[in-house]
Amino acid sequence: MKQTTNTILMVRPSSFRMNEQTAVNNYYQQELAGMLPVTINAKAQEEFDDFVGKLEGVGVEVVVIEDTKTPDTPDALFPNNWISFHENGDVAVYPMFAENRRLEKRDDVLEVLESKGFIIENVIDYSEAEEEGIFLEGTGSMILDRTNQKAYCALSPRADEELFIEFCEDFEYTPVVFVANQTVGSNREAIYHTNVMMCVAETFVVVCIDAIDDKKERKELVKHFKSDGKEVIAITEKQVTQFAGNMLQLIGNDDERFLVMSSSAYNSLTENQVAIIEKHCKIVHSSLETIETCGGGSARCMMAEVFLKK
Repeated sequence: MKQTTNTILMVRPSSFRMNEQTAVNNYYQQELAGMLPVTINAKAQEEFDDFVGKLEGVGVEVVVIEDTKTPDTPDALFPNNWISFHENGDVAVYPMFAENRRLEKRDDVLEVLESKGFIIENVIDYSEAEEEGIFLEGTGSMILDRTNQKAYCALSPRADEELFIEFCEDFEYTPVVFVANQTVGSNREAIYHTNVMMCVAETFVVVCIDAIDDKKERKELVKHFKSDGKEVIAITEKQVTQFAGNMLQLIGNDDERFLVMSSSAYNSLTENQVAIIEKHCKIVHSSLETIETCGGGSARCMMAEVFLKK
């Protein structure tokens, strides 16, 4: 199976703001004091459009869906949490922690993809778990190494171990489970999504090893990367707060590989880290300041990869 694709689905925001329901365990979200909601949304739309322009500029195919005004879905621009698309024609739909994020799930997204010639064989919907207070937020909660059929998951209130293992059985992935923490005040709290501290590309991994407090888990994780022949690029906890872990590799024109990230993430990288990444592929970055500040998510969260065949 392929690890990277040249097609992604993105949702253009219509009512973006800081989502009070997700802020309870997403410690990256902040209020933009004194800015009107309409201004925040307009800025987010501007960042979104610039980002899409940069991706299309290097040859990535972007399927843009417009968010609807109602229901109220402030985080709709992070579709990778509720849906994932797979090479065999399967689509997975996931149980979401925040009640207002459950409203993001839309059947018409599948209709749009089918109208573009993508083949959907079947939909596996895990949403029922929401009723039991069990969550697994898509490729936010899990990092899929599709080629080596491994799935990495940092457990958190948004990533349930049993459901993750069920997903792995359904999709034939080997589960790799660990706990990743961040320092909040004087406490160590679980990082809400795995994709904030880790990115798995074809030939390398960007990961915050320091976030894993358990030495055994840390060693085990690195062992997986090394056995799959991936170069490990370690980032710091401070770089994680700049969204340096929230990256995604994509394919552009002429089969060229690009690592996509925000400008904040790019600016946090050292010269050495940039040089190592550029040995493997080029970098594309775009300013997502408003989206990162209010949404507590970045470039990776905005892109749902489409692996469906045409």
